[in-house]
Amino acid sequence: MTAPDWWFEDFVPGTVLEFGGHTVTEAEIIAFARDFDPQYFHTDPEAARASAFGGLIASGWHTAAIAMRMLADNFLPPNASMGSPGIDELRWRLPVRPGDKLRLRITIQEATRSRSKPDRGVVRSLLEVLNQKDEVVMSQRPMTMFRARTTGQG
Repeated sequence: MTAPDWWFEDFVPGTVLEFGGHTVTEAEIIAFARDFDPQYFHTDPEAARASAFGGLIASGWHTAAIAMRMLADNFLPPNASMGSPGIDELRWRLPVRPGDKLRLRITIQEATRSRSKPDRGVVRSLLEVLNQKDEVVMSQRPMTMFRARTTGQG
């Protein structure tokens, strides 16, 4: 899917969007963890069974990377997306396991036009990653800058 042709004005507080779909595999969990988070419960299925998690789980950073890919593919419009000044909160709520199918739910919470640069605005949202059981496995509160369709002046 390609991200819609949205502009700052199109992000209305209260809007809820759901999209994406990514099935997490054991191989990708291990590959990501070997490169970026080499803890045994992410890299060794046998040893992970004896861990507090009772089996192999994805790194939280892997889950965040999957969420970012779904955002780029389905939410961030190439014509208007200007990056992010940061994330106010990031929580890993439940382990992500091989076979889990993840999707995103985004709730637009606030959209504020810049006073100093009225050709853009900042959108604050609640981003939730859900598994196939509709359980929230990760949540974050990002801020994203978007170009405006109009300058909002005059």
